[in-house]
Amino acid sequence: MQAEIITIGDEILIGQIVDSNSAFISKELNKIGVSVYQITSIQDDREHILKAFKEAGERSSVVIVTGGLGPTKDDITKHAICEFFDDRLVRDDAVLGHIEELFKKYITTPISDLNREQAMVPSKATVLHNEFGTAPGIWIKKGETAFVSLPGVPYEMKNLMAKSVLPKIVEEYDRPHIVHKTIVTYGMGESAVAEKLEDWENNLPSYIKFAYLPNLGSVRLRLSAKGNDKETLMAGIEEQVEKLYPLIGDIIYGEEEEDGRVEKQIGTLLTDKGLTLSTAESFTGGAIAERITAVPGASNYFMGSMVCYATEAKVNVLEVPRELIDEHSVVSEAVAVAMAENVKTKLNSDFAIATTGNAGPTKGDSDADVGTVYIGISTPKGTFAQKFTMGRHRERVVKKSVNKAFELLYKEILNF
Repeated sequence: MQAEIITIGDEILIGQIVDSNSAFISKELNKIGVSVYQITSIQDDREHILKAFKEAGERSSVVIVTGGLGPTKDDITKHAICEFFDDRLVRDDAVLGHIEELFKKYITTPISDLNREQAMVPSKATVLHNEFGTAPGIWIKKGETAFVSLPGVPYEMKNLMAKSVLPKIVEEYDRPHIVHKTIVTYGMGESAVAEKLEDWENNLPSYIKFAYLPNLGSVRLRLSAKGNDKETLMAGIEEQVEKLYPLIGDIIYGEEEEDGRVEKQIGTLLTDKGLTLSTAESFTGGAIAERITAVPGASNYFMGSMVCYATEAKVNVLEVPRELIDEHSVVSEAVAVAMAENVKTKLNSDFAIATTGNAGPTKGDSDADVGTVYIGISTPKGTFAQKFTMGRHRERVVKKSVNKAFELLYKEILNF
């Protein structure tokens, strides 16, 4: 059971927007046993669309198309579908009624003929109701292949996938089971992890595939299996995971199905122990706080953050002594310790993270080399800071430092 995804829109090809739709669709299809064979991005161009339809239809059972369903002249997907299926557009009264109701209730500008044109759909298609927008989804088959056209607006597409597309695929197609489990590790590079797992990896059953998914300061380990008996697949993967823990248990922070994000694990620990956290960030610019507050329920344990980017802010707002900065430099162990201790006191938290460093491209207020960072951790038992060299790429320095800060904090809370 294979599917293909076709995204239509010049805005994707010129980098104006990021194609997040394909990642979501792929993940959801995988959950119901459908493997994505290929993802293609093409222009709003008749010939390109027809060529992509033809090639995808020859390879896959389901072709999901996003984009090109808007009311303007550059959106030509419906017309291309009619040409490909030798069909014509007809007015769907239910869609028209829905469009008029949306304008009546939620849209201040008057409805136009262009908006009403959204109710024109291919006569051979099954219309999929889009409760959040004016462009309906379309399901139309050629032989055994289903072509599904969805709006490119992410929240509209996601709702249509959940309520219409996935249930219809499940109803119409026999599918194998695809089972994944992803183990999340922190603090060890991909090659070092692979060295520890070499014997284990060489002895995996043939039906289990294994992949390394490295990130900055983190490596995710994915086990996958496909077959007709879901329980057998799951049991086989669980057996192999149990063998993993004795080998690298000290760097495993969770399993992705259980939300293995380290910030989620930290939140769970803090909640269970009735503890709180605050952050003082310099070069990370609030990136740590952003990830913490992205976890539902963070208000139970996160007191807040102070982003003191400039030296003067560290002195005037965070009250780091100027003489300390003059003596040790703003990028130093002493300053990281002072930042962590002061934010913990000011925001009355049990734990605190502090970051100060030189992310580049220039040295700024410190003579420290680009990539030099200090991460401070303050706990109820005391405060410490560690020095790290994170390279010379600004984005890498920030992201790797955020991951390292979480890693250091997690260990302290775990052992408290």
